[in-house]
Amino acid sequence: MEMTYAHCACVNIQTLNAVQTDYLSAAMASSSQNVAPSSSAASSSSKANGSSLSMPKDGHSVTKRLQQDLMKLMVQCLTSVPNLTLLSSVQMTSNTGVSAFPDGDNLLHWIGTISGAEGTAYAGLDYKLSFSFPSRYPYSPPVVKFTTPCYHPNIDDHGNICLDILKEKWSALYDVRTILLSLQSLLGEPNNASPLNVEAADLWSDQPAFKKMVVKKYKEATAAL
Repeated sequence: MEMTYAHCACVNIQTLNAVQTDYLSAAMASSSQNVAPSSSAASSSSKANGSSLSMPKDGHSVTKRLQQDLMKLMVQCLTSVPNLTLLSSVQMTSNTGVSAFPDGDNLLHWIGTISGAEGTAYAGLDYKLSFSFPSRYPYSPPVVKFTTPCYHPNIDDHGNICLDILKEKWSALYDVRTILLSLQSLLGEPNNASPLNVEAADLWSDQPAFKKMVVKKYKEATAAL
């Protein structure tokens, strides 16, 4: 089937508003630092921040923004657990439902995890995702794919996602946490009118059968891991 993003799924507005509300103040405070990359943008900021993460020479702005995104996710994880001493990334995911961290020493590539929300066909299932950030992030969206195969109307067999905020509806105010929560919401609220997986869209109306297929596909995909 030919892939089209002309009518990608729309993110749940309530979820997106909740994410944006607590981000706006931080975004406004840092907007003067997050200038769009240009030919005059200079060297990597990793040395200035004492980081060994590898970055392109013109990555000063994207580095700052990704560090902010990472800090937001870590603070969310840390504040979600009382009397916290130390949490692993797996524990962070189980307490918040979403997480993401740089993949090795390259800040432009992240690995994310989404836990299916309760009350959906994906409850109890954890999905891995890959994030690839362009040099113009956050002014251009990252490329996000499911690396754990996910049976869903708006996700194809290659992990490509049809979601408007990752395409034409992207805003520089969105961050990694916005994306993760939006995708978590998308799992339970697909756009069946413009599917990437037609079979999944057709089966959606029969939720018991749909959940059975979701679990079957998940077990097949993770059994080899």
